[in-house]
Amino acid sequence: MTPNFKHVFKGVKPVIGMVHIGALPGSPLFDPTVDLLANARADLLALQDAGFDAVMFGNENDRPYEFQVDTASTATMAALIGALKSEITVPFGVNVLWDPMSTVALGAATGAAFVREIFTGTYASDMGYWTPDAGQAMRYRDRLGRSDMAMLYNVSAEFAHSLDQRSLPDRARSAVFSSIPDAVLVSGQITGEAAAMSDLEAVKAVLPDMAVMANTGVKHETIANVLDVADGCIVGSSLKVDGDTWNAIDPERAKDFMDRARKARA
Repeated sequence: MTPNFKHVFKGVKPVIGMVHIGALPGSPLFDPTVDLLANARADLLALQDAGFDAVMFGNENDRPYEFQVDTASTATMAALIGALKSEITVPFGVNVLWDPMSTVALGAATGAAFVREIFTGTYASDMGYWTPDAGQAMRYRDRLGRSDMAMLYNVSAEFAHSLDQRSLPDRARSAVFSSIPDAVLVSGQITGEAAAMSDLEAVKAVLPDMAVMANTGVKHETIANVLDVADGCIVGSSLKVDGDTWNAIDPERAKDFMDRARKARA
């Protein structure tokens, strides 16, 4: 584990709960009658009350997704997180889909402990040809004075197909060597869809000393098996009312999930 990962997560296999902020200004689904702050606060408090190790703020509702996100969206996320800052009691991270530079900027501006994004690889995606630049993003982080901010690299992009012909384990191992992430994340094909256990196992097998986390689709019935292999997970959809990604956090589902996670870690 890297020093940043250990500093943020204190030696546990972290379970990170998602605060999916509602559609932001500038995005097609934005609704000015929706109280973005109240909804984000309710989800944040539900996750903290359930005992999640960390939370992450994301703009999953800003569909269609972009590679260069509207400045208004990032600024609004910063304003919302700033308004909630005094109520955040656990480490928090941010993710501005699918824009590494905006993600790093938002993390630095808000004091986030970690960021998540697609930082490496080449993909054919719903958004077009996808070529993120880890070197640029990490140098930007350091120029902003946040070399302590952990960078979580998703190496199996959602909504996309890797054009790299190497296997997923080889791509993950190479990303660790070339681009020095603090954790490697393994995903399913879309938000809420599980990564194959065989993928998690294969990536962890080639990266025994690196934090490897499940990034999507972890469910109540699978959390024990996931944590038996992975070094933590990020979860959103399974915690929502009726398990629907676009609904609010269901406090009882969130508590049940963390109860199962704690038993698995024990």
